[in-house]
Amino acid sequence: MAVHTAAHHSSGQVLPFRESLLAMLGVSFVTMLVALDQTVVGTALPTIVAELRGFELYAWVATSYLLTSVITVPIFGRLGDYYGRKPFVIASIVVFTGASVLCGAANSMLFLVLARGLQGIGGGMLVGTAFACIPDLFPDSVVRLRWQVLMSSAFGIANAVGPSLGGFLTQYYGWRSVFYVNLPVGLLSLFFVWRYLPHLRQVAHEARMRLDWPGALLIAIALGSLQLFVEMLPKHGVGVFSVALLVVAVGAAWALWRWELRCPQAILPVDMFRNPSLNALFTLAVLGGFTMFSLLFYAPLLFQGGFGMSPKEAGVVITPLVVFITIGSIANGRIVSRIRNPNLMLYIGFAMIAAACFAVVVATRGTPRSLLMTLMIVGGLGLGFVMPNLTVFAQQTAGREHLGIATALLQSLRMIGGMIGTALTGTLVTHLYASGVRSALDADHAMHWLPQLADPQILINRDAQATLLGDLAHAGHNGAALLEAAREALVGAIHLGIAMAAAIAVVSIWQTRRVPPIKLHRKVEPVVHAD
Repeated sequence: MAVHTAAHHSSGQVLPFRESLLAMLGVSFVTMLVALDQTVVGTALPTIVAELRGFELYAWVATSYLLTSVITVPIFGRLGDYYGRKPFVIASIVVFTGASVLCGAANSMLFLVLARGLQGIGGGMLVGTAFACIPDLFPDSVVRLRWQVLMSSAFGIANAVGPSLGGFLTQYYGWRSVFYVNLPVGLLSLFFVWRYLPHLRQVAHEARMRLDWPGALLIAIALGSLQLFVEMLPKHGVGVFSVALLVVAVGAAWALWRWELRCPQAILPVDMFRNPSLNALFTLAVLGGFTMFSLLFYAPLLFQGGFGMSPKEAGVVITPLVVFITIGSIANGRIVSRIRNPNLMLYIGFAMIAAACFAVVVATRGTPRSLLMTLMIVGGLGLGFVMPNLTVFAQQTAGREHLGIATALLQSLRMIGGMIGTALTGTLVTHLYASGVRSALDADHAMHWLPQLADPQILINRDAQATLLGDLAHAGHNGAALLEAAREALVGAIHLGIAMAAAIAVVSIWQTRRVPPIKLHRKVEPVVHAD
């Protein structure tokens, strides 16, 4: 493999404009592949379960994907630093697309869960390497912010069309088409990446690297146990098994830290956590993920189950949140490189997120739809101001040697924050809703109807509601009043959960003070170009 130093162009990019554009299109299609899959599959899940008859594995269709992707992101982020990112981006597209075909061909829930796990490995490789390709292509952080708009747009398009596309494909072509849709996108991204993405490697790592297998194994145990604990907490509460998982996660994290201090080629460079700027940015990634996922997961349940909107109406109200994350990212790219203190965008972003969350907490069923959509726009813009800046600031601070692992860690920590946020909010919602329903039924001497009302999904499923109301009326109970009590319990529970997310956003504003002033300077560093 011939190795030569790439000539930098005066505009702070490794390749001329046309090649840069085609390489970025490849990376954008790759990110669209992952984002599209995450939004499309959720819509099809009820239909999949109905056909494959494996409700006990329902949650595992999402969990198996998350579990394997969370584990592989930091591992491949580090490997990309050593060997260059192009081979891993190509491998991840092949694995992800191949696994998508297997998912579409699944004839049982167990087969689907295993195929989703394989798909998660591909997804983790993609996230761990694709995001770090951008600073390789654009060492100048000001130029990079402008090009990152392509990536943000790909995410925005996938998030905006995903839920509707999932519903359309499931209704007209069956649920299997939801997975097969990844095939053309995968082949398109493979062509662009193979043809136009350069194989860039760092000069410092010409010596053969030995992979830190114990470190990789400890990352897998720590993150895997944490993910399983988070999955179990809302459903089963604090039990022996869930506490044991948490103990394993903490023990593995401690062992990982001790091992990486001694390991000469650590997969997780501990010195990064000693850097005060990176440390603050990593903390903000966890807090930002907590708030973002709590809002994204529980606002739709609030609008449908609590405020009685149809799925379509709730979709219309939620869409601005997702769309304006993209618009916020694009606007941020234009603003942040022009202001003296780029850190200001983090303060503004977190303040907007906090304001949107607090406003959702005081919203009621009578709140006008236009006002709810405005709140979603404010929240989306806030997230658009925060997320790309965390990535660019971390890349700027980490330096070229740790670029891939810093980018991958930021993505992983955001996912971990999201996992913790949805678990805590989910546990809160589950228990508060259950106690509200229990007291309403107890007051009406109708406790034997608890199984029918125990799951908040009854407040979304209109057909099941009609059947239940008929049964309750037949038994001499006021079904409408009991359903209304359940609805109020759900609204109160979700309000409390989103209030917690708002409080975390306020803590994030305070935490932003720990980020030293970032300078988006136009420096160009040497890169090795291996063709």
